[in-house]
Amino acid sequence: MNDVKTQGLSFRQSVNHMVDRALTALGIEPGLARAMKTCNSVLQVSFPVRIRGKIEVFKGWRAVHSIHRLPAKGGIRYDLKVCQDEVEALASLMTYKCAIVDVPFGGSKGGLHIDPRQYDRDELELITRRFARELARRGFLSPATNVPAPDVGTGQREMAWILDTYKTLYPEDINYIACVTGKPVAHGGIRGRVEATGRGVQLGLREFFRHMEDVKAAGLEGGLADKRIVVQGLGNVGYHAAKFLQEQDGAKIVAIIERDGALIDDNGLAVEQVRQYMNETGGIKGFPGASYVEDGAAVLEKECDILLPAALEGVIHTGNAARIQAKIVAEAANGPVTFEADEILRSRGIVIIPDAYLNAGGVVVSYFEWIRNIHHMRFGRMERRFDEVRGQHIVSALEMMTGEKAPDWMHTELVRGADESDLVYSGLDDTMRLAFQDICAVRDMAEGRHDYRTAAYMVAVQKIARSYADLGVSV
Repeated sequence: MNDVKTQGLSFRQSVNHMVDRALTALGIEPGLARAMKTCNSVLQVSFPVRIRGKIEVFKGWRAVHSIHRLPAKGGIRYDLKVCQDEVEALASLMTYKCAIVDVPFGGSKGGLHIDPRQYDRDELELITRRFARELARRGFLSPATNVPAPDVGTGQREMAWILDTYKTLYPEDINYIACVTGKPVAHGGIRGRVEATGRGVQLGLREFFRHMEDVKAAGLEGGLADKRIVVQGLGNVGYHAAKFLQEQDGAKIVAIIERDGALIDDNGLAVEQVRQYMNETGGIKGFPGASYVEDGAAVLEKECDILLPAALEGVIHTGNAARIQAKIVAEAANGPVTFEADEILRSRGIVIIPDAYLNAGGVVVSYFEWIRNIHHMRFGRMERRFDEVRGQHIVSALEMMTGEKAPDWMHTELVRGADESDLVYSGLDDTMRLAFQDICAVRDMAEGRHDYRTAAYMVAVQKIARSYADLGVSV
């Protein structure tokens, strides 16, 4: 098996070691601890598809870590690094992530061992639909039990294909549209889902910078404005996080690391322009007005305020952890810091804002989408006009009492009813704020006052253990 190795530990082992710190701090009974860490089930499938006149065999997995809550939730990725160890690790992360942000799902994850760039649209559709049939026929695709979402190498398009395949197989399922999230809005998706993970990273960092003692302990001061950020990976998550942090918070993106190297500009890179250049050329090499470094991995070690790894796992490991110069490592990707590297960074006083919290925005908005699909009604449909009329009454009352016409900005803000995007953003903001506050409330019980990862897992473990106890699960 092509296990993802992280300097001696596999990805799954690395996650389990991190969880062990929380289990030890909480004194969880060994049997329950083993039950929490054990993957509930794993499906491996191999299926043939005729591509360009030849039969190709594709291998895929879908892991379900926990069903203490249903449905189990987690993305499907298309990547050549996909293997059983990776999907099991990611499924367990999903369980803890959902618990941290109070989303009532279990954890699942899946993927195909494939390079999607080697296939055209029609070929990917054939492969995706066949994979969806394999999952559905074996009970690993259902709005009630297992709900995928986009991940590395997949997006709205693939989710639409999976949805249509499930609908064809089970036309009698009235909730078929909820079998996946991250769909196009026209096919039951929700506004704000595409940028949700990156937006969650922004909101998580905003909440961190509201806690002045934590900011000071990281060796920083003030807010996000002018903070120097190095972004590794300008895919969906990295792009949206960097764009929002730059345009809305005034942060300075001083380096962007991609597959073909890295760009550096200490005065700040224009994220939108870099993304457009990548879309046109397929890479960042040659982008005008910035220094190009062929060895992108070396730029992880650039001095900065915030290092934001937003691609695949294991990019910070024992080989480079001692040279990382960021004051904060903000884990926008899943598992970008290995267990051993985590120990090194913490011993050096570098603050790590963990993936299980920081990149949870995607599953939070996926939860909103799933609820929307189950209810068969978009958010705001019933109350928006009512809110607008009530706002107009408030403006009219103010004008009557003061004898003056309300300013245009006041009229606009009070009279406008919230649309679906507003409600999604509000719900995500509230979720990220409360989750970080929960983490802060228990961090003093962790090994170190600023060990946010252990504190986050402690929050998750406490909730999962309570759920097991309430359900009467025996171990």
